[in-house]
Formats: sequence, C-alpha cells, structure tokens
Amino acid sequence: MSAYQSPWIIDDLVIFQESVRRFIAEELVPNDEHWAKQQYIDRSAWNRAGEQGMLLLSIPEEYGGGGGSFAHDAIMAYEQSRAISTALGTGVHSGIVAHYILAYASEEQKHRWLPKMATGEFVGAIAMSEPGTGSDLQNVKTKAIRDGDHYVINGSKTFITNGYHADVILVVCKTDPSLGARGVSIVVVETKDLPGFRRGRILEKIGCKGQDTTELFFDDVRVPVGNLLGPEEGKGFYQLMQQLPQERMIIALGGLGTMERALEDTIEYTRNRKLFGKPSLELQNTRFKLAELKTTATIARSFIDDCMVKVLKGELSGEVAAMAKWWTTHNAGVIVDECLQLHGGYGYMVEYPIARQYANVRVSRIFGGSNEIMKEIIARTL
Repeated sequence: MSAYQSPWIIDDLVIFQESVRRFIAEELVPNDEHWAKQQYIDRSAWNRAGEQGMLLLSIPEEYGGGGGSFAHDAIMAYEQSRAISTALGTGVHSGIVAHYILAYASEEQKHRWLPKMATGEFVGAIAMSEPGTGSDLQNVKTKAIRDGDHYVINGSKTFITNGYHADVILVVCKTDPSLGARGVSIVVVETKDLPGFRRGRILEKIGCKGQDTTELFFDDVRVPVGNLLGPEEGKGFYQLMQQLPQERMIIALGGLGTMERALEDTIEYTRNRKLFGKPSLELQNTRFKLAELKTTATIARSFIDDCMVKVLKGELSGEVAAMAKWWTTHNAGVIVDECLQLHGGYGYMVEYPIARQYANVRVSRIFGGSNEIMKEIIARTL
C-alpha cells in the first residue's frame, strides 16, 4: 500500500508530504513517550512546529499561514496518525480553530490571532463539549450574557484538546438561552491573565496520552463584545454545521492512517513470528484474515481519496463527510483489534505499536460527533 499514491497528492504536495514525515520523525516521535507520561506536550513543541512551517498550512499567507489547501491539513492528519504521534493537536489548532477564524472573524481579528497561531506563539482550542451534553451542541449550558461592551461568560467545558496550553479558545455558548439552537454563539476567549478563567485537571485518558485534554471553567469571565465570532449573535450553530464536515474528514484521514499502519506492521510481524515451526503468515487463518483486512483498508483508501477530491473542489456534502467519519473510524477499530489478535500476547504490550493504536483509535468513534450522530445525519437524508 505504501507504493500507492493518492490522486489528490500531486506536484508540490509530494515534496510536502516528505517534509511532514521528516518533521514528525525528528521532532515528535522521539518525544512521544515523555509527553505521554506527563500527559501533555511541551509548549516548546508548538514553537518548533511554527518555526518549521507546520502550523496553519491552509491559511492564506497574508495572515501568516502557509497559503496551502485542505490537502496540506489532510496530509498532516494522515501522517501523524500513521506515525502513532498524536500529541501535537494540529487537527484542532490548524484544521479547525484557524478556519473558524478565517471564515467568520473580522479582518482585525484575523490579523490579531492567526499570525500568532502560525508561529506557535498562540495555541488554539475549541470548547464545545460540556459535562452532560456531549454531542448535543444545541443544548450547551455555558452562557455569555451581554453586559454593556462585554459578554459575561459562566459555565464549564470538558474534553478540550489543547486546553492545557490554549491561548485562544473558541467557546460555544448561549448568548440567548431562550432560543435553543438559534441562541448559540461562538465567543473567542484570550486566556492570558484573564480573571475568572481557570483550567481544571488534565484528564487521564486510555489513549492519545501525550495530547493534553482538560476541563475549562468560566466564572464571570468578561470578554469584549468584539470577540464574538461573526457579525451577529445566534450564528454559532450554523457556523458549527458549516465547519464540522472538514473536521470529520480530518478524523477520517486519521482513521485511514491508523488502519494502514496497523496492517503493514502486522504483515511484517507475522512474517517473522514462528508458530508450529513456520511463519505465522503461512497459516491459512492468518493469510485469510489479513486478506480481509487489506480489502477493507483498500476500500477505505478509495473512499477517502474520492472524498478528498470532492472536498478540494468544494463539493463534499455534510452527509458524505458523516459517512466517511463513522465508517472509517469504525473499521479502523476493527482492523486494529484483529491485528492485535494476530500479534498474540505481544500485542497487549505497550512497547508494540499495535497496543498504542488499540488505545488511541477508540476515541475516534466518539469525538467530532459520535458515530451515532453521524448515522442520524445520514438518516435525515433518506
């Protein structure tokens, strides 16, 4: 599979993909174990990523970005997943937060936040999930009530990727709690020396351990009205629905990287593992099982490539993005589970890559909207 080249990875993207692989291998992978133990990435890693041009890849150069397309973000997501190196939360920082700002912020806001995000001086996060709400974004409880020239924010958020370091947080909140989804807005919070804002504990996860995930608390936090994302209140839910398909493609690409790495590692392992006097790969059960898994991974690659061609043309629907997210993450879990089984007892040892993939891949069926929500989105089009 490594010899196959996706039809959307053309021209300078081939060179870019090699530079991403080099950056991950040299800057991230050697530190992954350390970051996993402390449960957060070192702040300096963000600055290093910025120095090497690995942040805000698809944001225009006038705002400090790389001037590329979503294809650049897609390559980063795929390669990080394939390398089992998830600590640097670029999918959220570059692929999501930066694009909300690009799409909905004023020119002044874009120039205030994006250049610093591109260098790694600012780390971006988006605060959607709350205790008790999960994927139900219409019913968030965090409020941002206007008081003169400020919003006063009260509430709490949980499961926030990049939350430990975040300097700029897109807070999904209710500016008018009486209006349901039409009362949802996104307010940008700059965290430095901000009274009433505090970070809770770093949450200990079963996988993706080096990627900081935290609780956030807002107690009478005053934010200028000018930090509203978009020119008017009540557009937050619409903004979320417009941007989530791209987020779901980033997750789907991560699923693809996971399944392809798991399969390649397992084929190599079974070539060398001896069972009953011969390599495990020569046993019919092993060969048939790997044949099934390779077929699934090949279908996934074809599906994701088709989605990428569409998204780069601006033609990918939310329905198909939901299909890509749920199907790819589901099958990544299936493939990793089957590959771990073929490793035998060694597959349960953390020193083997397949064990780390087993722990990491499970959350992909939950974040970015649970797979059950994805099926509901698809079902509404029936």
